[in-house]
Parts: sequence; structure tokens; C-alpha cells
Amino acid sequence: MVNIKKNRGVLFQDNVYEHHIIRKKFIIIVLLAVTIVAFFWAINAGAMPIKPKKVILAILGLGDNKSISIIRNIRMPRVVSGILAGAGLSIAGCIMQNNLKNPLASPSTLGISNAAAFGANVAIILLGAGTIVSTGLGEIQIFNPYIVTICAMSFSIGSTLLIISLSKIGRFSTQSIILAGVALSSLFSAGTMIIQYFSGDTTKVAAVIFWTFGDLGRASWNEIIIMGILIAISIIYFIYHRWDYNALDSGDDTAKSLGVNVERIRLCGMFMASVITAVTVSFLGIIGFIGLICPQITKRLIGSDNRYLIPASAIMGSFILLISDTLARVLLSPQTLPVGAVTSFLGAPLFLYFLIKGM
Repeated sequence: MVNIKKNRGVLFQDNVYEHHIIRKKFIIIVLLAVTIVAFFWAINAGAMPIKPKKVILAILGLGDNKSISIIRNIRMPRVVSGILAGAGLSIAGCIMQNNLKNPLASPSTLGISNAAAFGANVAIILLGAGTIVSTGLGEIQIFNPYIVTICAMSFSIGSTLLIISLSKIGRFSTQSIILAGVALSSLFSAGTMIIQYFSGDTTKVAAVIFWTFGDLGRASWNEIIIMGILIAISIIYFIYHRWDYNALDSGDDTAKSLGVNVERIRLCGMFMASVITAVTVSFLGIIGFIGLICPQITKRLIGSDNRYLIPASAIMGSFILLISDTLARVLLSPQTLPVGAVTSFLGAPLFLYFLIKGM
């Protein structure tokens, strides 16, 4: 009788576990499906609506030349940028929150975004990359975006290396690393204000302000390919080490007892997450709250098992950024709102809600 009861208990536990696994997989499939719907909505949205059938034909290179030109040259780069940037920022926030055991960890709270903004200020105002031209449509374009991108990326990665170095030299705790990030964020913000204050050229200041507005339509296909390669490599790396991140959730001592090199996994994860964030921010500008909110929403839907949390967070980030950018384009059409403003507007109430409920 005892053995029968034990066997029944084991079978019950197995059934419960399988039910949880099926539920997680189902949620990922649903997230993927709604992201595909958001993709076609984003492609169709704009000053010139295009029917879904024509969209598909244009993607395949069929249909009329006008539709093909609009889809392939204008809307596709923007939508693909949204998918990649959303996935990159969200998975970066997910890894940072796991490594530091703090739900407030994100590219913005660790100072990476502000470091990129400071680099853009240096390039535009001090290095003369900020000559701006008016297109006649009320828009402003930075004359030399590649110098801006290089400087923004350099300062972002430099900020990350500085935080990692301080943590190794000073043996900072995970909480102290976040405080160091906040301090560096404040430092870069102050540097940005000083550069703008002493700039005598208002057009350069305008160019800097324009750069800080997140814009998915800013990247060319070459930049999109670079983002895609780096984000794909990082996702593969994070999924490969998914069991190590699960072990970290149980504490450093438990992870070490399971053979995990805690320091190496944590620092490598932080560095890779910061690199993809730096690349995304450098190409597209500052897009707030994606790396902070998306992993938290996903964790509430799917749990903290990194085997499913990592890919689900990437899909969630793509979905939310696509929706945000589409809303930015249609709410005041033909005017386009900065997508960073929309993500912050949507993310702030959610962030306050999570604080009230307890993150």
C-alpha cells in the first residue's frame, strides 16, 4: 500500500510538472502569434494603408512598384528594427535582473542609456557631427550619424566595463553594482547638461535632442544586420547557459555547489547584455522601459524558469515595441511621436503598479 501511494504521488507530481511545461510553451506560442499580428499591423499602418494581401505580395517582391517601394524601403526596416530592438533590450533587462537579483536592474538604471546619450553629445557638439538639415517636412536629420553611433557605443561599452571593473576591484555586492550604475547615470547626465549649456550653436543642441528621441526608422539595413547578428549571438549564448542562470536564482552558494562559475557567468552575461543594449541605443536612440518592464510582465506570465523566460522575454519585447511604435505613428498621423515617449508613457504606470504589488 505504501509503495502504491508513493507511486501515485510521483505520478501526480509528474502530471503537474508536465502541465506547467505545456502551459509555458502555450504562452510562448501565443506571444509569437500576437507578435506576428503586430508585425502585419505595423506594416499596414501609415499615411497610406496597404491591404494585407498587397503587403505579403510586396514582401515577396510581387505586386505594384509603389507598394513594393513603400514596404521594402520604408516600413520593413522600421518594423524589423522594432523586432530586433525590442528583443535585445528586453533580453538584456532579463539577464541583468537575473544576474543582480534585482527587478530594478535594466539598461537605463545601470547608466548605459545615459552613457550613450553623453557620447552622442560629444560627437554632435564637440566633434562637429551635428550639422542638421531640414527636409522641408518638419523633420531633422543628423548629417553624420555614424560618428554619433561610434561615440555613443564607445561610451556605453566603456560605462559597462567601468562598472564591471569596480565590482571586481571593490568586490561590490549586486545591490552596490546597481547603485554604481545609478551614480554613473547621474554623472553622464550632468556631463550632457554641461556640454549643452556651453554650446553656442542651437542647431547642434537641437540635433542632440533629436537623437535622444528613440526612432525605429533611423537605422539602415546595414545597421539592422549588425543588430541582428549581435542579438542572435547573445540569445544563443543566454539560452545555452539557461541552466546556469536557473542555478543563480537559487543563490551563489547553491550555484557554486552545482559547478557553476558564478563570477564568470555573471560578468559575461552583464557584458553581453550591455553590448547589445549599446548597439541598439546607438543606432536607434534612447528607448525607455522596455528592458525594465518586459521581463517583469513575462515573469508573471511564464514564471522564472530561464529555459522559457529568456525566449519569452525576447518575444514580449518585440511585441510591446512594435505596438508602441505603431501607436506612435497612427495616434497623431501624419505626425509621428517619438517611440521612446510612448514606451515611457505606457511603462511608467506598469512600473508603479509592480511597485505597489511588490516586484
